Amino acid sequence: MTTEPDHEIEFNVPTWVPAELDYVRESLTGRQQSANGAFSGRVRQLLQAETGSAEVLLTTSCTAALELSGMLLDLGPGDTVIVPSFTFTTTALAFARQGARLLFCDIEPRTLGPDPRHVAELLADPVHGPSVRAVVLVHYAGIACDVAGIREALADRPDVAVVEDNAHGLFGRWRGQPLGSLGRFATLSFHETKNLSCGEGGALLLNEPDDVARSWVLYDKGTDRQAFMQGQVDKYSWRDTGSSFGLADTLAAVLLAQLEEREVVQGRRRAVFERYRAGLSEHADRLGLVLPHVPDDCEPAYHLFHVLLPEAERRGEVIAALKARGVPSAFHYVPLHDSIGGRRFEAAPTECPTSSEVSARLLRLPFHQELSESDCDRVVATLVDVLSGR
Repeated sequence: MTTEPDHEIEFNVPTWVPAELDYVRESLTGRQQSANGAFSGRVRQLLQAETGSAEVLLTTSCTAALELSGMLLDLGPGDTVIVPSFTFTTTALAFARQGARLLFCDIEPRTLGPDPRHVAELLADPVHGPSVRAVVLVHYAGIACDVAGIREALADRPDVAVVEDNAHGLFGRWRGQPLGSLGRFATLSFHETKNLSCGEGGALLLNEPDDVARSWVLYDKGTDRQAFMQGQVDKYSWRDTGSSFGLADTLAAVLLAQLEEREVVQGRRRAVFERYRAGLSEHADRLGLVLPHVPDDCEPAYHLFHVLLPEAERRGEVIAALKARGVPSAFHYVPLHDSIGGRRFEAAPTECPTSSEVSARLLRLPFHQELSESDCDRVVATLVDVLSGR
């Protein structure tokens, strides 16, 4: 194997397809560029068909979609939300903004999703358990968390809503069901780092029809504008709380073009994932690497590829050595339970040792649909050489 650099490998390359230019031009020369135009409608229909959701609302970000879910739950002071510690800040922030307090749960070491046993412990806590209104699921890297275990933990708590932070998981599946269809609400991200993107964007998936009517009121700045547009009322007015969540139709045009090429994009990303896994599998035991675990009943969304290094102390050295050879890499989340903000908004301190260990050992490799087979082989060879001391 050789790891001599011939070019700098890029860590992430935003998805781009040629039809974007035509669709954006059509949007810019059309009658509506603001939210809920023609392109937005087509994106919503496509996402509904893919996920089976009762309704899809396009938002300016996944963060905005999470905030909207917190508003729909009417969360406020006195309420508690269980959130995994190993996730992005806004998974928790969206609910703290509503005034809810947070209980951080640990992750289980296989899928790096929330640990059902810890969720059950938090629900059983006599002080804070009764105030829990929601549990947030994160499907890390687009691999479904232990959904069956979470459902078992919630079996006696029908009052607790499940919110899927599905920023990584569009087109992934659990037991044949689309990720994003497994809770009352789910959120999507179309940030430039995601499989499909429009620069910045997101979506809220509503899986219970009873939530649809009010969701449009909150989405439309607290008004019944959607009912007016559908001819259900003769004028629209202020009805409820809300905000301006809508995604510009011009950005929806970019998104539609990419969604129409989803099978091609996902196929390329799957090829990268499988080449990494095949290349590293023969070295993993010798080097002490832990590769991504994909349960038999799951189909990944192929959002990223990570490894767990044998020693947390070497990660900085490994990242620097890879960079020197033209291979960028990165770590991921700093556990929220140990953060200043986490301690500020927590309902009570919790112990999340697996989150801390995984955070210290995790290394993300370059991952995007433009990586060639030779690029993947070079990344694998370089990582193996660095860990072998060559």
